[in-house]
Amino acid sequence: MKIGSVKVLPKKIQNNTVVLWMIAPGTKTAVLPEAVKDYLPAKYIKTIIHSQEELMTPLEGLENSYLFSAKVNGGKIHMDYFRRYLYLFMKGLVKKNFNSVYICLPESEELHSLFDSEFYLLQTAVEGVIYASYSFSKYKSSAKAPVLPEVIFVSSDAKNYQARISYTQKLMESVFFARLLANEPANILTPDAFAKICKKELSSRYVKVTVWNEKVLKTKKMGGILAVGGGSDNKPRMIIMQYRSVKRNAPHVAIVGKGVCFDSGGISIKPAEGMGKMKADMAGGAVAAGLIKAADDLKLPYNITVVIPAVENMLSGSAMRPGDIVRTSSGKTIEVDNTDAEGRMILADALHYASKLKPDLLIDLATLTGASAVALAEFVTSMFAYDDTLADTIYKAGLKTYERVWRMPLWDDYNKLIESDVADVKNTGGRWGGAVTAAKFLENWVSDPQRWIHLDIAGPSMPQTITPYNKTYMSGTGVRLLVEFLNSDWHKALKK
Repeated sequence: MKIGSVKVLPKKIQNNTVVLWMIAPGTKTAVLPEAVKDYLPAKYIKTIIHSQEELMTPLEGLENSYLFSAKVNGGKIHMDYFRRYLYLFMKGLVKKNFNSVYICLPESEELHSLFDSEFYLLQTAVEGVIYASYSFSKYKSSAKAPVLPEVIFVSSDAKNYQARISYTQKLMESVFFARLLANEPANILTPDAFAKICKKELSSRYVKVTVWNEKVLKTKKMGGILAVGGGSDNKPRMIIMQYRSVKRNAPHVAIVGKGVCFDSGGISIKPAEGMGKMKADMAGGAVAAGLIKAADDLKLPYNITVVIPAVENMLSGSAMRPGDIVRTSSGKTIEVDNTDAEGRMILADALHYASKLKPDLLIDLATLTGASAVALAEFVTSMFAYDDTLADTIYKAGLKTYERVWRMPLWDDYNKLIESDVADVKNTGGRWGGAVTAAKFLENWVSDPQRWIHLDIAGPSMPQTITPYNKTYMSGTGVRLLVEFLNSDWHKALKK
């Protein structure tokens, strides 16, 4: 969709136009945009500028054109306010035959301070507009993507507005790429298809994509990946993507994303209800792929390596069984207590590989445990980190992007719950503290836990109603969070 900016509203407004005029909280007498005054009866103007309610007023002399005035509710302002508002506003314009929407955001130093800057407030509004354009209807024979009008933001600083709009469009393309991957059905997005899409769509001058097939995985002794993927006819892959920044001596960040393209639970089979959503058990890998796209498009000043172990967890005569002992690439062994705790097994090999690269920072994302959503609900990510600076920085990035995270404990007492009598570690820890025992399991394959962040995105990667723009489809949660985090001062933790 087309999004732009202008310094002022045009003097001559065209037919099929909406002007959205958002008034800052606390404004007693608002200053109406000059260009719309000629199209409003004088008797309406006083009502509009003093109203505390949302009003939709026809513009006289024009066909299908309106001024929509809305006073921002100061008592309900949060970092998702304009993202949600613009998403719902734009969704309401679908099939209304509008050609253009001019948006006048509220001018308020208090609001700009809350959002860090006028331009981040703008970014959240643009994100809301773009979220409204998303649908996953490619397999519906008669469905079409929502057609939205051109959107023009009005600001005296139109040049800088346009720069932030362009930035946000690139960022949201990366979010939508992650959403596309997570929403694809498992019969389409097999491990091999996942790898091929990444290679085709993400290879560039700055991004190298390497794919390890089953033969290479065997050579590398990736026992966790091979055990989980052994029950499926769609054989496992490991996708390795390397983005190299133009900045010299850039810090190196490794991102590991869980890529279970379908999770039946294996021999420890899941209930039938809701199993279809397990096509998105690769959402961590989808977000990691989206981050590589964002890094390349936005030219982030870091070297980034993404590692995605891609498998299907299926039932067959060659599937792993409860009681099996699996040797991973590090040499450490895993007792398989439950085949539905498979994600941590493939991450073990991937984390060991990423750790050997000696990155300055290692982050993994995974739809790892239902226990995370039980603890924090479906809209919050469980975050695990030893370093307080890293934990605080990603927490603040979550508040800013509204992809919120909450820090969970990593106490060694939890290791007792995953002890095995026959192997180095067991792949489940029993009923209690499931998100934590999963994180402690992963720690066994991280060489420097002080420079590691684990994000359990099992809840927010799925559709949920708290954020309306994520109500229907897999969300792509994590791309905006990680870009904001990487754009922050997280590297201060490296200087300790």
